[in-house]
Amino acid sequence: MDSRYPLASSTWDKSELKSINKVIDSGIYSMGKFVAEFENKFSDYNRSKYSVMVNSGSSANLLAVAALFFIRNNPLKRGDEVIVPAVSWSTTYSPLQQYGLKLKFVDIDINTLNYDLDKLSNAVSDTTRLILAVNLLGNPNDFNQIQKIINKRDIIVLEDNCESLGASYNSKKTGTIGLLGTFSSFFSHHISTMEGGVICTDNEELYQIIKSLRAHGWTRNLDKNNLLCKKSDNDFEESFRFILPGYNVRPLEFSGAIGLEQLNKLPSFIDQRRKNHIVFNNLFKDDKRFILQKEIGKSSWFGFSMVLSKTSGLKRQTVLDRLKKNNIDYRPIVSGNFCNSESLKYYDYEIHETVENAEYIDKNGFFVGNHHYDLKENIEFLKKILSEI
Repeated sequence: MDSRYPLASSTWDKSELKSINKVIDSGIYSMGKFVAEFENKFSDYNRSKYSVMVNSGSSANLLAVAALFFIRNNPLKRGDEVIVPAVSWSTTYSPLQQYGLKLKFVDIDINTLNYDLDKLSNAVSDTTRLILAVNLLGNPNDFNQIQKIINKRDIIVLEDNCESLGASYNSKKTGTIGLLGTFSSFFSHHISTMEGGVICTDNEELYQIIKSLRAHGWTRNLDKNNLLCKKSDNDFEESFRFILPGYNVRPLEFSGAIGLEQLNKLPSFIDQRRKNHIVFNNLFKDDKRFILQKEIGKSSWFGFSMVLSKTSGLKRQTVLDRLKKNNIDYRPIVSGNFCNSESLKYYDYEIHETVENAEYIDKNGFFVGNHHYDLKENIEFLKKILSEI
């Protein structure tokens, strides 16, 4: 049975199908001119100097973390302390574990779903090297406060912006506020190349490191004049010359070509998502049974979170059963409390103070989808069903 309110939907039309045929006609399927054009256009949209496309948002996180180990001045090293929010996606955290960093989990704010800023302030220490800011469900972090907390300490800010393409804070696009920002173009995200990701930075050295790491750690994709090595004029020697312990997380040309069409539509997608939020907020803002996500800056509204209030008198399973019966899709709020994850037995980590808000949404929260088209009827149906409980 078709969903009355789906979690995700296709943003493709004939233009994406035509772009696929352009790639087929070119006969070049691996990373090439379409990917390069997409990267340039992505940088233009975000007002970032450099963009590197990869095969997923998870790979974007991996390369962003890896690159910080290979910078010339003060690179990260194993055992360094990284502060992370207690709620995010698994591959926000996985690269940190894989590179031997020590994670310090900090609770979230029950209203914004981003960092509890008081707890973040208390968690930052003289040994903190990195703060990973996850812009959750489209909502920017309060970067002014984060910078005040950092003060004059030498702490890197890295943004996981995989759920928040198109959001902004103080007129600056999220994903470009930290030293590095990561994005995802998976099916359910703001733009879709089905699988895909991007890393943005204004730092030329990091940009070149990431280009090498993306493709085997070789020199082939670096310019003759670069910051990492001295390239010879001998193409044969340079073709298989490896300078970094890299990966192969290159995107296909299909992804670049499709991404170009999606970027053309992105401003209208974000505009409609924001309009849908106005409808959602107007219908639910006075419903004291639910805590709604409080916007910071300008959210791109990946989805609409709903957390049962302590006075609601409702059990989440009762609500979810009613949604399921009426063909309304839902999901947990990302990972819920990641501190409960079975995978943590492989991590070097500590939990700062308590994570009661992360635990609360883990037990009492869910979210419904947002889309690039008008959701007024869907949201009104959701309101009707929830009003009957």
